[in-house]
Amino acid sequence: YNYAALQAELEAQGVRFRGHSDTEVLLALYARDGDAMLDRLRGMFAIAIWDTERQRLLLARDPYGIKPLYVSVADGVLRFASQVKALLADPAVSRDIDPAGLAGFHLFGSVPEPFTLYRAISAVPAGHRMVVDKRGVGAAEPFASVAGCIAAAGRKPLDRDAIHAALRDSMRHHLVADVEVGVFLSGGVDSGAVLGLMHDCGQMPQAATLRFEEFEGQHSDETALAAASAATYGARHHIRTVTADEFRADLPAIFDAMDQPSVDGINSWFVSKAIREAGLKVALSGLGGDELLAGYSTFQTVPATHSRFGALSRLPFAGGAARTLLRTLAPGLLRRNPKAAGLFDLPASWAGTYLLRRAVLLPFELDGVMDPALAAEGLARLDPLGLIDRALSPDAGHDVGRVAALESAMYMRNQLLRDADWAGMAHSLEIRVPLVDYTLLGAVAPMMHALRPGVGKAVLASAPSTPLPDAVLNRPKTGFSVPVMSWARGRARHVVDRSDSRYWSARVLAPLLGDGNLPHAA
Repeated sequence: YNYAALQAELEAQGVRFRGHSDTEVLLALYARDGDAMLDRLRGMFAIAIWDTERQRLLLARDPYGIKPLYVSVADGVLRFASQVKALLADPAVSRDIDPAGLAGFHLFGSVPEPFTLYRAISAVPAGHRMVVDKRGVGAAEPFASVAGCIAAAGRKPLDRDAIHAALRDSMRHHLVADVEVGVFLSGGVDSGAVLGLMHDCGQMPQAATLRFEEFEGQHSDETALAAASAATYGARHHIRTVTADEFRADLPAIFDAMDQPSVDGINSWFVSKAIREAGLKVALSGLGGDELLAGYSTFQTVPATHSRFGALSRLPFAGGAARTLLRTLAPGLLRRNPKAAGLFDLPASWAGTYLLRRAVLLPFELDGVMDPALAAEGLARLDPLGLIDRALSPDAGHDVGRVAALESAMYMRNQLLRDADWAGMAHSLEIRVPLVDYTLLGAVAPMMHALRPGVGKAVLASAPSTPLPDAVLNRPKTGFSVPVMSWARGRARHVVDRSDSRYWSARVLAPLLGDGNLPHAA
């Protein structure tokens, strides 16, 4: 998004351009700076540059991992693409299921990078570059990370004006476009603040909000609050009703677009569809506000659980033996809260505590959805605690920074951003996320330590010069809900005969794997 400034800088040094595209600027910057140019790029990118003089290929991905990039090496040939299914279109790329990707999907509800559902395909990790030359395919090397940015930031007192200025700066950059830019609008603070900041930049955009008949008159119905925000900022508001019949009709197309399995993304599919129906090709989302400004409950529950149960989980009797005892003595507790069994070992580390709080299923539950031998192989290869630990390195030095790094690198990157990408691309829609911006992170990171519960979202809410409606400000935080489970009852029950929403992951896999059967160990 800063290509215009980079072009002006290069022109001042004598570089001549034929046009005004960001791609031409990227190539000129590479010609001047080589791989070091990655540090100058702002925004989302997945790039491949073939250097004819040096006979080398550079692959790189933005620090947050907003845009996907996948590679496969088979028969001495490197293939790369922005989608897994593009690589699978080549018969030379094996379709063998990766137990690590499968286990990761059941644990997290999405496949954590660098794994995919297929052994032969891996993701270039966010904030990494890969070089391919006559020596072969080099290992992915990091050039930027969320954890590294937070760890290097130091500490400053909270400065609301500075954060507001950084938010406005990010908004200005994300509004650079040759076409009209719309906005996804819910009833919450994040998307409302994005709309308010767009208004401050002189925009009166079109906004799309989803409505579900099942939620009418309930707290989950966001249409009235979204309408209040739209009216406050003069947006042209489209309320799009989604029905169970439309969901079922769209389901084959949703699975076809999904690329990698996800237990989420239905909301992104339909709001992208609504924006395209309004004639737009670019839209902003409020995604990322919770990760940046400590909006999730995990910013309190992960440190608290680690503090309260960490010592218990390090005792000699902790682990499998304690879980067996609990199943015998308190089966009712486990029926009400299946994750309670994980309290006896997982909170010993930050990684384990995060897994306990964020996982859909815990590692010892995978036998219920996978062949036991395949589950064991997948967990050994995946190493979920090691995967989470790497997202924490280098250490932020404070609890808010640690959770921000975890949520950004795990949940947001592997699920929210990936879902937004495939859902948007399926509708030829570019989704931009101004709250997921590495420069913005650099401005906020020194003050993250001061983001006590409610403080960060209050700062975001006060960023627009015209205040958000009181009803939006005073609404208790809720996730964006879609009545998927009620819509899907009676479908795909041959995959897993459970109504528990925690087992939705197994039901998602059936159409993606083609024959409705879960893979088993060889």
